[in-house]
Amino acid sequence: MRTLTRRLLVPTLIPLALVASGCSTSAPAGTPPAGAATAPTAPAVTPAAEARESERLEVAPAPRDTPTAVARPATEGGTDTRKSTLKVAEYDSRTRRAVISTPQDPSRRPSPEPSTAEPSAAQPTAAAAGAPVRTGDIIASAPAPGAPEGLLVEVTKVVRTTDKGTEVATKPATLGALLADDKADGEIPVDPSTVDVEPLVKGVKFSWAKPDGVRFGPNGAQVPAGRLRLDVGTSLETAADAPVSAAASVSGHVQLAPQVEFSYDGSAHGQAGRPGPGSAFLGMSGEWSAEWAVKGRAAARTSQRIPLAKLHADPVIQVGPVPVVVNLDLTVYLQVEADGRITLDVRQDVKGDFRVGGGYTPGKGWAPVSTSDVKSTPVTATVTAAGRARTALGAEASVGLYGMVGVTADFAPYLRAEGEVKATASSSGAATVTGSWALHGGFDLSGNLQLQLSVFGTPLLQKRIPLGTLHREWPLAAGKGQLSA
Repeated sequence: MRTLTRRLLVPTLIPLALVASGCSTSAPAGTPPAGAATAPTAPAVTPAAEARESERLEVAPAPRDTPTAVARPATEGGTDTRKSTLKVAEYDSRTRRAVISTPQDPSRRPSPEPSTAEPSAAQPTAAAAGAPVRTGDIIASAPAPGAPEGLLVEVTKVVRTTDKGTEVATKPATLGALLADDKADGEIPVDPSTVDVEPLVKGVKFSWAKPDGVRFGPNGAQVPAGRLRLDVGTSLETAADAPVSAAASVSGHVQLAPQVEFSYDGSAHGQAGRPGPGSAFLGMSGEWSAEWAVKGRAAARTSQRIPLAKLHADPVIQVGPVPVVVNLDLTVYLQVEADGRITLDVRQDVKGDFRVGGGYTPGKGWAPVSTSDVKSTPVTATVTAAGRARTALGAEASVGLYGMVGVTADFAPYLRAEGEVKATASSSGAATVTGSWALHGGFDLSGNLQLQLSVFGTPLLQKRIPLGTLHREWPLAAGKGQLSA
């Protein structure tokens, strides 16, 4: 069966770049601007740069057409950040070569051959001859050609100029090199209209509603503002000995309002013995609601895990002048565990919230964060015969920065049913059959911190750190009966 992919994207954000050079932005009066052909001079530091204090940066969704920015650290610490028109025109992830363009200079003529020699400290670099970037610059970009999940790199070599811009060689960089000793924290909702959706089974429908009243999809009018919704209806493998009336199926919907949590405190940046920031946090949180119905007698299998749809988004958050690209992935799935004996007709309503992420402090390093508060009620409940079944409508999620995974989590609200039947007989021939059943609601939350959270400039993780499994369960309904013969 051919799988169709539905892309629901607003117009692509114009790539944003932030360049941090090892040169000072301050210079004596009469010094030509960066990029002018001139002999190198010793970097100058103004009293303002020496006395610079850390700033609290605003954290907000990045608007379209946001200008890029240039940040040049002073030799005595601190960063002077300015707006820029630089863009990442191309990026090759295999060679880590990028082309940086300056729209204001369309007449740049390409050099005939790539540069093969490393720039000498005693000679002007290619940037000094007119290139927009220099060796040592840090580039942070919103999604760009060749870098759909954003880009965070350091320029290791200025290679040549082309008709598209300046070609440079790069290596991975860290946010600590850009944010330095500044501070920032905020929670940014994910625009549901920027989410890519790939249905994995027939019958999946996608809807969303933006806070400004714009709605999309067959159930858009029913979706609260700022949320996205998946509706699904699919059949399950039915137990071999089940009657036709016990054919198994599941239907329902999931609504969620994901948001990104980001914080950085660089007040300890550059202090002796502290390679990273004073603190940092990256995570995802949001409200979750779902309603699903399970009917029939599912086949006797240990577990049927059915991925329903994949969702992906690359929201860009503006941290002061820095475009920080957050990568979100969710796979919504249905999981059914049944022994092939119990027949269900149950509809469940679930509401709650969740929060997963990782926090960093110099003394303790990275530590996991995971919380959830979920409640559920059965709208209808009928259980027939003995046996056990468990159904979960959950999501596997990951959140990272610039294509590097930071946190993975599995959030699974579930419904568990069990029934028992007992028969007794006497010497007189009388027989009694008694039965009881019970429904339980619950959720499981698990996951890991990943190695790539070093993007903050913190020490590398040597292994995955488990979030720790959260498990809750509560009774929903129960019944019993007796039949004498």
